Amino acid sequence: MKKILVIGGSKGIGKAIVASLLEENKVINISRTEPTENHQNLTHYSCDVLVDELPEIEGLDTLIYCPGSINLKPISRLKLEDFRQDFEINVIGAVKAIQQYLPILKKGENPSILLFSTVAAKLGMPYHASVAAAKSGVEGLVKSLGAELAPIIRVNGIAPTVTDTELASKLLRNERMIESITERHPLKRFLNPEEVADMATFLISNKANSISGQIFEMDCGIVSFKL
Repeated sequence: MKKILVIGGSKGIGKAIVASLLEENKVINISRTEPTENHQNLTHYSCDVLVDELPEIEGLDTLIYCPGSINLKPISRLKLEDFRQDFEINVIGAVKAIQQYLPILKKGENPSILLFSTVAAKLGMPYHASVAAAKSGVEGLVKSLGAELAPIIRVNGIAPTVTDTELASKLLRNERMIESITERHPLKRFLNPEEVADMATFLISNKANSISGQIFEMDCGIVSFKL
């Protein structure tokens, strides 16, 4: 039974990941809000990763960092503080967690780190300057740390397109917007958090022992195809 730390596991994709792991793993969740899940294999610490001191943990096999942001504005309306906040949430928070838990991860069983990017880091999209810049930093971390920590710790990332979560609720707030987003994707759909959790579960498993330094586009075709 692996010991897996999920940061940001009370909502959205993080919540789906926690739910998918609980039956066969010991899961530790760190987030500002407590998860609705109640399970004997789940331990929760209420903590703001950017502000608070991270809790001490004994033994760890996997670190999954889920916090993200969707701050969509024209460049003329974005303040420098918007860029700083998005970078703090997406990059600095991940770095803080990795530095804190790296010593115990190195002693783990087939240890791995999983981070989250976005399709906007590859596909130029209007109003995504701040989040795309921050998530591009995440992709740089995946590549650099994957090389630095090999062969002991595998590091990978997932770059989802629009996913039906609370974070993306403004993008999916009515039928017209849902139809528009659906039509923009060649597969005529967008993601649900459970299928992103399935990919996460695979990437931290022993089945993915040969995979490190990779960013997996879960894009419903929007980055890969032009139809």
